[in-house]
Amino acid sequence: MRKDAAAYEQMYELLRPVVRHKTVLELATGTGLIAKNIVTSAAHIDATDASPEMIAEAKRDNQSAKLHFSVQDMFHLPSADESFDVVIVANALHIVPEPETALSEIRRVLKEDGILVAPTFTHAGNDFRGKGKAFFMKLAGFPLHSKWTSHEYLAFLRENGWTVQKSAVLKASFPLTYAECVKSEG
Repeated sequence: MRKDAAAYEQMYELLRPVVRHKTVLELATGTGLIAKNIVTSAAHIDATDASPEMIAEAKRDNQSAKLHFSVQDMFHLPSADESFDVVIVANALHIVPEPETALSEIRRVLKEDGILVAPTFTHAGNDFRGKGKAFFMKLAGFPLHSKWTSHEYLAFLRENGWTVQKSAVLKASFPLTYAECVKSEG
């Protein structure tokens, strides 16, 4: 897990300047780890997850008035059009059945000049050990609906109307492809 901790620390360092003084929506927040680690930089974070249990856990030790947790469906967000400066969806697009639909909903709630940050584990092309971990993730209730290499994942974002402005592959149990995107023209 140390490899993952180091990758997450790198990810927080990449995220903090992006969210500085911004209104942020985080989808699939889980226990709120990312939101809690970057909230001091943001103006406000709405962190959501489809799981009431995850949100209950996230709320338990929330110390920030700038951080609000709620149960939401990333495919049907209650937010108005162009509500957020930044939308973060970390390690979720590969486990949801229709990531294109999620990206379309993100596009709707993101301001015209907003930034989508979508770090995702990219499993495809992994060695045998990586395939074994993917199998156990599936058994644990996290099936992989999409398996991408880093290159394929960035191409997927581009094909779905996003311009990748910055990307990096962080070393973790699985490669973690960090991507900052803006809405493509047209």
